[in-house]
Amino acid sequence: MSRIKVHFDEKTIDAIFRDLDPSQLPGAAVGIAIGGVPVYRKGFGLASMELPVALTPQTRMRIYSTTKHFTCLAYLLLCEEGKASIDDRVGKYLPDLHLVVHNVTMRQLMSHTSGLRDACDIRWFFSGIEGTVPAHDLLALYRYIDDVNFLPGEAWSYNNGGYHILSAVIEKLADMSLEEVFRTRIFEPVGMHDTLLRRVDTDFVRNSATMHMLGRRNVYEKTYLPGELAGEGGIVSTVEDMLLWMRNASNPVIGSPDTWGLMSTSQSLNDGMETGYGLGLFLNPYKHVAMISHSGLGLGSNSEMIRIPSAALDIIVLVNRSDISSTELAARILDDCLGIRSEPSPSDAKLLTGLFRCANTGQVVRLYGREGLQMASIDGGEETRMVLTGDRELGHLPHACSPLAISWSEDDAEPGRLHYEEYGNRNELLRIPIEPDRNVVVIPGDYLAAGIGVCLRVETCESNSDHKRVILTGRFGSRLYELERLGACVWRLIAADRTGWWGTLMVEPDGRSLVLKTPNTWKVTFRRST
Repeated sequence: MSRIKVHFDEKTIDAIFRDLDPSQLPGAAVGIAIGGVPVYRKGFGLASMELPVALTPQTRMRIYSTTKHFTCLAYLLLCEEGKASIDDRVGKYLPDLHLVVHNVTMRQLMSHTSGLRDACDIRWFFSGIEGTVPAHDLLALYRYIDDVNFLPGEAWSYNNGGYHILSAVIEKLADMSLEEVFRTRIFEPVGMHDTLLRRVDTDFVRNSATMHMLGRRNVYEKTYLPGELAGEGGIVSTVEDMLLWMRNASNPVIGSPDTWGLMSTSQSLNDGMETGYGLGLFLNPYKHVAMISHSGLGLGSNSEMIRIPSAALDIIVLVNRSDISSTELAARILDDCLGIRSEPSPSDAKLLTGLFRCANTGQVVRLYGREGLQMASIDGGEETRMVLTGDRELGHLPHACSPLAISWSEDDAEPGRLHYEEYGNRNELLRIPIEPDRNVVVIPGDYLAAGIGVCLRVETCESNSDHKRVILTGRFGSRLYELERLGACVWRLIAADRTGWWGTLMVEPDGRSLVLKTPNTWKVTFRRST
């Protein structure tokens, strides 16, 4: 591998965070290492708006889903000891779970190719975010859910719930709590003395930053992600500790080189397509430079961890506010350190517009223009900038590091079908009318998705009979969504509390069934019961 030279300039990095320092607002903590040697460790903004305490590289902050590769390593350490194998099936360790779980392998859990429904998504999206749900109650969902997104290994879908299963298996094999596994087998040997598994945010942990969620009135609020977190996103750490951790990944003290090589190898689907995801690690390149990374996102904070092996460059950005993206900040650091200059994107003159849906997954893609730029919204999510990467192909603006590609074969300026490819998934999307068909309506009443045990109620607002909303009720509570019509038979669901959950709802031709799709849950059919 040819070595890429790193161009490091402290003042240039400072300028990226100038708006956060000095500040009366929450901010970010940042670390950069070259060849395992820290060259930049700073904090910007406040650790808490209630106290005049600045963020520092020693402040504990949530890393959320960056936790996942720690959890994978914990299981693989047990494999190194001969206590397990990467391709063992879940049923070997947790036989009380539903039969649909039994034949899923541990590799598939770690690589997001299990096809299982995401218990965390079913809890957060379908049951609301009020109250704390213990990890064992979330795991118990897998005792009765008999529905799946897809068969094991057939596709890729990000799945936090799979890591609850993985956490339970680790605890059973190690005969100790996940907290103790992390502390004794990973954190202490590496010297990460300020890092721990923090399951909830309602307790008190010394030297911890507060998470700040920007609310509907444009005011920061103390809004936490309730529930007991485990191996999917429960770790809190510091910039100092994360730099130690990334040095260990390059020159392992914990975990053999073979284990780290396996974690950072792209896993494949049954058809041989590579996903660009290893075991708890994303492996998609950044502007053609090989990169190993994982981000973490929750209410009020987010994180980004990046390693560029060819440059021996490590970057960690931890943010304690919802309106700043650690991923975008890390991308700006990468551009400066690697000397990457933004290349002019191909002309966006021919904007592709329309609403498209995949019959297999229920995925909905809306393409549109905004101020002359090509934009996209996937499954009702926030808008994403796209660029032309070929005559008939769109891709993400490359700060997101996603392998998303949308292409079409027709010469027609408004093609009737799209080819959608991401993380090894290849799907065909068909155009559906944007102009609303007033004969296709969401009929008020109650609907049931028996496979996941969730009820859906469509209500008409008293003040406006044309305006409808949806209440989803699962095992742990309820959640209210506003409906926004996207096309003839497709609606967007937006969480009424504006905390960032979204999805799409489609009316089936019989008018008695609704199909719901979220980013992590595919094509859930609700059948009318009243």
